[in-house]
Amino acid sequence: MLGVIENWLKGRRQRVCIRRRWSSWITVWSGVPQGSVLGPLLFLIFINDLDEGIRSHILKFADDTKVFQELRDVMDCSTLQSDLDNLVTWAEKWQMDFSVQKCKVMHVGKQKGSCSYYMGGMKLTEEEVEKDIGVWISSDMKCSQQCIQTFNKASRVVGMIKRTIRFKEVRIMISLYKTLVRPHIEYCVSAWSPYYKKDKELLEKVKVGLQK
Repeated sequence: MLGVIENWLKGRRQRVCIRRRWSSWITVWSGVPQGSVLGPLLFLIFINDLDEGIRSHILKFADDTKVFQELRDVMDCSTLQSDLDNLVTWAEKWQMDFSVQKCKVMHVGKQKGSCSYYMGGMKLTEEEVEKDIGVWISSDMKCSQQCIQTFNKASRVVGMIKRTIRFKEVRIMISLYKTLVRPHIEYCVSAWSPYYKKDKELLEKVKVGLQK
């Protein structure tokens, strides 16, 4: 099996074609072919030991990594910072540097943290609301911001439909709603299902807008 993977990765070359004119071949020294089935699996194997020695909780999804810790005192803050340092050390060792500019800190709960955190000598930005895998998460764990973003996206699609579709038959409009609008409203809804009346009413306005 290792021999098969090695033969698949080594000796690869690539070139670019624009208007039937080809560039010269260049050797590919790293990475895996995009769109392959084996590529993501090899990446997961490569980062499998990322959480070794990490004392905080850690979640990995593709190339996205989250570290979280309950902070009760200064020692917990120190533990979390130590884990971030270990992640940076791992990244430097295996040449998989984190994009520190995209790394953020969020304090969840009523008590705001007083500690600052760093990666590679750069202070991490603290955020009250952050987008995570397509869903907006707020520090108070409410879904109002996600509902607003969903309403805005769905409303823009509804506006496009109303501007471009001349014959607004019921069958056609229902089909367009299910195909173009509904996916925005139902994306990951099991994770952020609204429970406030104002959020539910906001999303219901999308249907009303399409009916007018």
